[in-house]
Amino acid sequence: DMAGPIVQMTRHNQAREPVPCVTLSQDEKGEEAAYEERWYPAGKWACVTKGEPMYEQSISMSFMKLMRYICKENSVGCYLGMTVPVLNEIHLTKEGTELEREVVTAYYLPGEFQQNPPVPMDPEIHITERAPLRVMTRVFYGMTTEETILREISLFWELLGSTDTVLRETYIVAAYENPSIPQRRNEIWLICRA
Repeated sequence: DMAGPIVQMTRHNQAREPVPCVTLSQDEKGEEAAYEERWYPAGKWACVTKGEPMYEQSISMSFMKLMRYICKENSVGCYLGMTVPVLNEIHLTKEGTELEREVVTAYYLPGEFQQNPPVPMDPEIHITERAPLRVMTRVFYGMTTEETILREISLFWELLGSTDTVLRETYIVAAYENPSIPQRRNEIWLICRA
């Protein structure tokens, strides 16, 4: 059922539009940037919320719904264009030891559709205006299981040290490649308090 959209994505493998952002600072650790502070302006996003038993299931199902919307199942009936990253907003349980089931997967609408977003055919997709966001981001590669995400979050906290400038219960996993790519590039985003 995904053959059509995937063929279309491959055919349209032109530039993926980056979500607009401003890099505020970089913290170097050795060769590579350990983490960056970025600011993302307000914008319109297509969002799907899923609460499957496993994180990877939730994001795969949401991503497929968003792909169908991007490829054709929208009020303009055409391919909208891909933007990166796709965001997966997660919440930690009170103990901070595991992820809450519900994951919000969000796709940034390309510039030309920001003013007038095409309406999704799928009732589970909601177009939302997200407020500006300031985040601390750090890259990691590979699959995003609950285990790898929790490990990346705790590594990031070790790097940052104790700070109360960022939220402790809500995080974002930013995906730059299709969930089916095993060594895909991801980022963990810590959200700065407003």
